[in-house]
Amino acid sequence: MNDSLETLLERMRLTEKEILRELQKKEVEFLYEVRLGKVRFTEEARAKHKLLVKRFTSYIRDSQFMILLTSPVIWACLLPVAILDLVMTIYQVTCFPVYGIPKVRRGEYVILDRRHLAYLNWMEKLNCEYCSYANGVLAYATEVAARTEQYWCPIKHALRMKSMHNRYRFFFDYGDADHYRNQIEKVRRSFEDLDKDGKN
Repeated sequence: MNDSLETLLERMRLTEKEILRELQKKEVEFLYEVRLGKVRFTEEARAKHKLLVKRFTSYIRDSQFMILLTSPVIWACLLPVAILDLVMTIYQVTCFPVYGIPKVRRGEYVILDRRHLAYLNWMEKLNCEYCSYANGVLAYATEVAARTEQYWCPIKHALRMKSMHNRYRFFFDYGDADHYRNQIEKVRRSFEDLDKDGKN
């Protein structure tokens, strides 16, 4: 990979870390802390949240008819998402040890914590958890696929992509046949940036 691209990707990683630091400042602002993987609100915050809960009947009454009508279509996506979750888990448990690829930790992608927000009614909590699950599974599947792509075909695209996964920086330039043939085995095993648990 050329130096300017590596520099840009490093800058992107540093920006992501900075965004995480800014998000952590919100813990103080909104009166909660994350301890041992659990979110804990102060008593003051919990009391304020309970005052802001929208009753279920009001929630339904205030919803637009077309939103209510299309909600079964959204929920119908749960089955394929759950199947994807299961297939990705079975796939990486079965194949990654054979390929020598570190396993993706599903729990780092599928985060279900919005049900603890006291200002959401039960339907909002259910909807929020569903969105968290679906997007978490898609992110998890993307990481599993990215590590697989790094092993089997780590070649960048010539055509512009809308977004790149985080393994893309290790890929060979499109058309760079010499490096591909001479260094494919090295790139296939280049997961040193991950810790021993497979975390980025």
